[in-house]
Amino acid sequence: MTNTTHFGYKTVSEDDKVREVAKVFHSVASKYDVMNDLMSGGLHRIWKTFTIANAAIRPGFKVLDIAGGTGDLSKAFAKKAGPTGEVWHTDINESMLRVGRDRLLNNGIVTPTLLCDAEKLPFPDNYFDRVSVAFGLRNMTHKDQALKEMQRVLKPGGKLLVLEFSKVAAPLQKPYDVYSFSVLPWLGQKIAGDSDSYRYLAESIRMHPDQETLKSMMQEAGLERVEYFNLTAGVAALHTGIKL
Repeated sequence: MTNTTHFGYKTVSEDDKVREVAKVFHSVASKYDVMNDLMSGGLHRIWKTFTIANAAIRPGFKVLDIAGGTGDLSKAFAKKAGPTGEVWHTDINESMLRVGRDRLLNNGIVTPTLLCDAEKLPFPDNYFDRVSVAFGLRNMTHKDQALKEMQRVLKPGGKLLVLEFSKVAAPLQKPYDVYSFSVLPWLGQKIAGDSDSYRYLAESIRMHPDQETLKSMMQEAGLERVEYFNLTAGVAALHTGIKL
């Protein structure tokens, strides 16, 4: 019997979700950064800067960037880790990975780029000083399994950073819903020629665990000292946890 899960508000088989998520990112890869800037008014860059600061990468660190997409975090991590460090830029979607790899190379950054599934990471135990996933956990079918894998590959004392859309503060809920379900699909159609993918984005945010639930999930995955920081009234949140 096929297991089911959610794709936005739809209930689909797990295999279908993998295919549907892949179609979304194949469709939007070339316009991904432009759309991020338009959708968030550039705020995603501030959220990522906050994440990079919290990562506190030092020269020589080994870093895994999961769902690295167009390479914003990998670029910053590689600069901080320096020539003695090791930063892996990974994604499950080939179109996103290609865009990110080309951007990194255009910026003079040569770092390993790998197509891989976060639920089955091809790395040994206790390998990385830092693991990050930005706006990717939401799309994973088995989030609990992915978090366990991230914990597994971290060294003792290493830190996981999860940047993701989250539950917005109550006073902003109604205008945020209007923006999400009316403006976002319209922008997606105008800029990327794809309204459906951005309707899925709005739905997937509502289906993603809220701040406290994700904190509990990280703790259940074996991480300690888990905390989160609400960004822009909870539109996004950064969760961090340590492997002891």
